[in-house]
Amino acid sequence: MSAKLFPFRFSLLKTYILIFLSLSFLIRITFIIWNFNEVDTSFFKLANTLIIGFLFDIGTVSFFAIPYIIYLLIIPSKLYGSLVDRIITYFAYGLGLTIFIFSFFAEITFWEEFSRRFNFIAVDYLIYTNEVTKNINESYPIPILISIIVLILIGLIFYTKKKGAFLDTFDNDTTFKSKLFPSILILSIAIIFGVFVTNKSAEKFDNRYNNEIAKTGIYSFFAAFRNNELSYTEFYNTIDTEMAFTNVKNSFTKEGDILLNNSNSIYRQIKNSDTLHSQQKPNVIFICIESLGSKRLEYFGSNRGITPNLDALIEQSVFFTNLFSTGTRTVRGMEAITLSIPPTPGRSIVKRKNNQNLFTIAQVFNSNNYKSSFFYGGDGYFDNMNTYFGGNGFNIVDRGRGFLLDANIKTERTNIEDSEVTFENAWGVCDEDIFNKVITEADKSYANNKPFFDFVMTTSNHRPYTYPEGKVDIPSGQERDGAIQYTDFAIGAFLEKSKSKPWFKNTVFVIMSDHCAASAGKGELDVKNYHIPGFIYNLPNTQPQKIDKLCSQIDMFPTLFGFLNWDYNSNLFGENVLKMKPEDERAFIGNYRKLGLLKGDSLMVLGDQKTKAQYRWNKESNDLNATPINNTFLEEATSFYQVADYLYTNDGLKIN
Repeated sequence: MSAKLFPFRFSLLKTYILIFLSLSFLIRITFIIWNFNEVDTSFFKLANTLIIGFLFDIGTVSFFAIPYIIYLLIIPSKLYGSLVDRIITYFAYGLGLTIFIFSFFAEITFWEEFSRRFNFIAVDYLIYTNEVTKNINESYPIPILISIIVLILIGLIFYTKKKGAFLDTFDNDTTFKSKLFPSILILSIAIIFGVFVTNKSAEKFDNRYNNEIAKTGIYSFFAAFRNNELSYTEFYNTIDTEMAFTNVKNSFTKEGDILLNNSNSIYRQIKNSDTLHSQQKPNVIFICIESLGSKRLEYFGSNRGITPNLDALIEQSVFFTNLFSTGTRTVRGMEAITLSIPPTPGRSIVKRKNNQNLFTIAQVFNSNNYKSSFFYGGDGYFDNMNTYFGGNGFNIVDRGRGFLLDANIKTERTNIEDSEVTFENAWGVCDEDIFNKVITEADKSYANNKPFFDFVMTTSNHRPYTYPEGKVDIPSGQERDGAIQYTDFAIGAFLEKSKSKPWFKNTVFVIMSDHCAASAGKGELDVKNYHIPGFIYNLPNTQPQKIDKLCSQIDMFPTLFGFLNWDYNSNLFGENVLKMKPEDERAFIGNYRKLGLLKGDSLMVLGDQKTKAQYRWNKESNDLNATPINNTFLEEATSFYQVADYLYTNDGLKIN
């Protein structure tokens, strides 16, 4: 950057830009080394990754330069170096550097958790500052990190001063005319990136890691802030709407369901009872385990020995060996389980507007005179959980000491009192405490002769991985394995306590994960990292068995209703796995942009630029190998995702 291009008055701005470009390049190299075995390091791919990243860095820093550019342009030369000029310049420079340094540190922690640049998850986290701040404080040595940030800031300011950038900026006679060209140049770059360049423009590679590394974290953050929902019809492959509904409806009628509406609807009657098997109505406690992938269980090959209770439970339960989560976040799992729906692009329906009075599994339970409750160890305001569950047939039991429920939501809310808490971290009370609260509320329902359905969300298997000391072998706060071991211990203790209760014999326990701990891989959809365990324990009149059919999170409760011989009207996409023929077995997997349908070892992936790709999944290596697209398979995948989006956007998921 020559002196002619950037006159002396712009010396500090030039240094600021060079520092950002250097730090951003350093972060990019760090991510490449960090994931060296995953990144495509062939010369041209790696070079293109760095070049695209450099261009995005220039676009990003141009946005940050705009306020100071305008200031430099309008301030008259007679005020150069004045007290006001120095105060504004020092403050702007210090603030700008602090933002950059902090964002780079934040990027490292975000990458550690998600192996991605900032996306709309980071935007969501910004909204919930209390939980996230506490989590950061408990997970990382904050005083040390702040000290490092301050030291880096001081070092950069010292470097800037030594380079003479401050002196050159204050002591010069740069004219207005000389300031025009660099000002117009930077403003033009910002306008071009703001109007014509999207974050997706960085995605030029088949390898997901190269795509993410090519991006710039801050730019990705603001791109996600602007657009965290995606229109299916605008961005994804579509077919005729009537044809899509016909395909989906045919999949239901093939299993014996009776359609109740001829319009664009999937509302139907499901019959499970017969003359030999009457309907059963036991209590149901559903335990949704935070971030537990199948690979953590000994049954699936783990040698860690951290899930002895769950492994022992396999032989006592109806156990699903080939079950897949629909997404990569807790709210996506909640959506799949309660709405029994394939994932829709963008944020989970739990987080969206217009997400109340929907047909959920609570509707099925409540129509059978159950009391449905959602248990969460933290404040259910987080991730919009209370609004979603409270607005869809559930009572709320949480650590709700802060935000109140929406006044329009008519539901009961029960607080977890201080006297009931033995251990608590940023995310809420420990799993033992939430289970003890479940037992307390179950005792009350039993005393009132009221059948109950409880949705219990665990929290201990979440960074900072802290839990009560002395419960398991791995000390608190060290690693995820310790948190998993503690959650397993808490579930085992809960089931043992439940056995002493009069309601135990008439209570079914359903246990399933919300998602896996890590879902990132070389491809956009890493199939093995969607594989989760699922149990139905203490099911009346049913022998323990293993169900090896390929199925989805959305099928768990329709299958339970089948075991209980319930007849009910349904607006759910999930099906009774027991009725599935081999050719009908399937699983829906996705992230906030990619939507996949897995059948056997074939995976169809729909992308948000109307892309579609078919792969052969190697179960042993977990590799995806591209194959020619089967149009029938493509139409099936498109139909389910298009119908799911249509029903949400057109109020078709509402209670009839």
